Amino acid sequence: MNSVCLQVFVSESSRHHGKLTYLWLLDAAQTIGIPGGSAFRAVAGFGRHGRHDAGFFELAGELPVVVEFMVEPAQADRLLKAVAEAGLQLFYARYPVEFGVTG
Repeated sequence: MNSVCLQVFVSESSRHHGKLTYLWLLDAAQTIGIPGGSAFRAVAGFGRHGRHDAGFFELAGELPVVVEFMVEPAQADRLLKAVAEAGLQLFYARYPVEFGVTG
């Protein structure tokens, strides 16, 4: 199966049109027919906006969230197009994967 893992990285508290960005991404994916996705909150991280650690109360809400989808390449393309059309500039990673269901 020709599939990709699409990971989109956002700040935990970032919003798009009043909605948390990671929830907006999940809703957009569902709208275009992607069968599933998950959002994972990091315990620490660093990037273009500095370093963030869950141990510091003052950084609450600034931790990275990874929104991940295992999809066909065309579905990843549609989601990235929807993100661009919404005016969002988000860092993402896309790489080939093999997935399935046991049993």
